[in-house]
Amino acid sequence: MKKVIFLSIIPFLCIYFSSTAQCIIYTEPDKDDSRTLSYDIIGKINGNVLIYKNFRETSFISVYDADMKLTDKTRMGYLPDRIINIEFVNYPDYFLMIYEYQRKNTVFCMAAKLDGKGKLMTDPVQLDSTEINFNASTKIYSVIHSDDKQKVMIFKINTKHDNENILTTVLVDHSLSMIHRTRVNIPMPEHNDFLTEFQLDNDGDLAFLKAWGTSQNDNISKITLLTKASLADEVKAIDPKLTGMYLDDIRLKVDNFNKHYLITSFFSKQKRSNVDGLYMYLWDKQSGKEKYNTTAAFSEELRAEARGENTLKTAFNDYFLRHIIMKNDGGFIISSEANSSSTRGTAPMNRWDYMYGGSYMMSPGYYAYGSPYYYPGSRYNSMNQTRYFADNIAVFSFNEQGKMEWSNVVHKSQFDDNTDNLIGYGLINTGDQIHYLFNVQEKRQTVFSDQTISPDGQLSHNATLKNLDKGYEFMPRHAKQVGARTIIVPCQFRNYVCFAKVEL
Repeated sequence: MKKVIFLSIIPFLCIYFSSTAQCIIYTEPDKDDSRTLSYDIIGKINGNVLIYKNFRETSFISVYDADMKLTDKTRMGYLPDRIINIEFVNYPDYFLMIYEYQRKNTVFCMAAKLDGKGKLMTDPVQLDSTEINFNASTKIYSVIHSDDKQKVMIFKINTKHDNENILTTVLVDHSLSMIHRTRVNIPMPEHNDFLTEFQLDNDGDLAFLKAWGTSQNDNISKITLLTKASLADEVKAIDPKLTGMYLDDIRLKVDNFNKHYLITSFFSKQKRSNVDGLYMYLWDKQSGKEKYNTTAAFSEELRAEARGENTLKTAFNDYFLRHIIMKNDGGFIISSEANSSSTRGTAPMNRWDYMYGGSYMMSPGYYAYGSPYYYPGSRYNSMNQTRYFADNIAVFSFNEQGKMEWSNVVHKSQFDDNTDNLIGYGLINTGDQIHYLFNVQEKRQTVFSDQTISPDGQLSHNATLKNLDKGYEFMPRHAKQVGARTIIVPCQFRNYVCFAKVEL
């Protein structure tokens, strides 16, 4: 009896402060929600929170109401037993499900429309198929969508030929009606060329990058911006000039409001050297011209603030670009985080061990981006203990001319062994502030910290919510924003996976 009362009372916890109000509501543990559960937070549909779950080859949609009470659990018996990959695009009153599976020597990419209770509104339709001669263990297709979600694209990249990649794209609208299908040959004359950073704008136009380095885990010495109009069967190439610099951790971001494409990256003045600053390139889609091609070097004051346990010269060597937020005036805000790992008995991992090889899910002859579909790792999968670190968050704001307006650093120091689920941060953009949510240790207790940065770069420490005494451990890096001030955060509770709705 005590256990039943405990579980029924624990899920609802709201704490209010004088300046802000925070409310956290937990789901109750479900017998199928073990720590080996695979899941994806779909979003808020018709006021309910929907979460896709897969447990022991069984897929289902869990529907939670405003109080995170389970109201429906829809089994998806029409799905094949073994899904290679599954992704979702949510709308106010329905969502799209795009998945791929293999039958004999064919991989099928399928799509369906589902309602707010996770039930089929249309029969699944086939978007594409691929003939292969191996058992696919990772996905072949990638899914991207425009910011307004009116356009959705699946694509695959065939890398079987040494001197070219074959890009196949299928563009559909929000109701899965076909807009355009095409196949484009992209020359790859250099041995270490690769394609990366695929983005779809609100017009349905595709933009992505081709990059080149002397090896896969090395600096980038040349980049090309490739664009394809929504109904076109060819790509156009723009070659930004890189003079006396080397790039890594390159990112591409679409600015739909101003019709711009932004390329940004850390840069070094010497090959495989310390990070010197940020590189930025802005392409104006309407005029077909470069707006700027510039860099911002990091000052010693910023390095001292961001370095953690590193030296001033190596202050940013562990940082990776995590989020880019475009502003209506043409400027943008970048959030980056210091990440590293070490394994007992081996040399510590550094940024060169992570470069580019880790961004892809590989199948023989094909490559694609990693999926947001979350598979938890085992804590006991290796004889060697790997310790993961997630430290300071450096935030930079730039104006419409690519000039740095301000910078700030959110200080944190996190580590965990054999898993990175409980470290890192979740980001929620409320319009007036950017919230950074993460776990910190205070007096042998884990507290969920909320720190905010205002549009002018002012950092505020909001009151923290203690959660360890309730037994919930937050996994903020897997969180998803589902409302203007609401985020869903996966949690570990005993041997279960639960979910918390955090309202700010």
